Amino acid sequence: MDKPMTISQHIEDLRKRVFRSVIAVAIFSFFILSFHLTQFMYNGTKLYYPTFSPFNNMAAQFTISMKHHLLPSTVQLIQTAPGQAFFSQFYIAILLGMVFAMPIIVKEFVGFLAPALHRKEIRIIRNITVPAIALFIIGGLFSYFFVTPYILQFLYKYGQSADLLTFLNIMDFITFVLQFILAFGISFQLPLIMYALSASGLIDPKFWRNNIRYAIIGMVILGPATNHMVTPLPSGVIAAPSMFSSRGRSICNSERPGLP
Repeated sequence: MDKPMTISQHIEDLRKRVFRSVIAVAIFSFFILSFHLTQFMYNGTKLYYPTFSPFNNMAAQFTISMKHHLLPSTVQLIQTAPGQAFFSQFYIAILLGMVFAMPIIVKEFVGFLAPALHRKEIRIIRNITVPAIALFIIGGLFSYFFVTPYILQFLYKYGQSADLLTFLNIMDFITFVLQFILAFGISFQLPLIMYALSASGLIDPKFWRNNIRYAIIGMVILGPATNHMVTPLPSGVIAAPSMFSSRGRSICNSERPGLP
């Protein structure tokens, strides 16, 4: 058995692990802010390679893609202060850097908790690491392609019906989109959280099935809080993935009372 660590040793270990995680995010973010993806064709296949271009970087490319994919053609994206375009790209780079550095972040997190966990609990965390990253990406893509465009179209139809000239600040736009991506990415983790709690024995699998109705009510009520809206349909759109995933997980858990 490993020798118990003192509080100061735990704090020092945490500092080192946080530092390594921050460095990993910073490296990926710097790469995104400094390089441009240049397209080329190879045997009829469209491929990309990075070229150094700090002004026309990958974050700027992502901003252009969001503008064309998410905003109605009648909405003009603008900046009202000199640094807004830079900071919007910086936020995008940080988010993408966190996604790419997630394996390192999870590794450091598990390493810090390992002394306080049993082997079974460590194995559970390691087993759900890759699915957790995949579900976060799927949730973000679901928000980007199926939820955010609809909500923006829905809201800006009121301006179109009133024949208004519509402008949108770049910072407000980026913040709006990233909030949705994060909200959906996190909400898609619910099945794994339920699995981990059940597999570790902290919660009886029957608990999920017996209380699923209350979870659905909570999701519907709290749904508007994630997008600052009170319209029923966007609330349902936001709550639906969590409702289906939690319902599916509860059914699986109830049919498998002897989880490993």
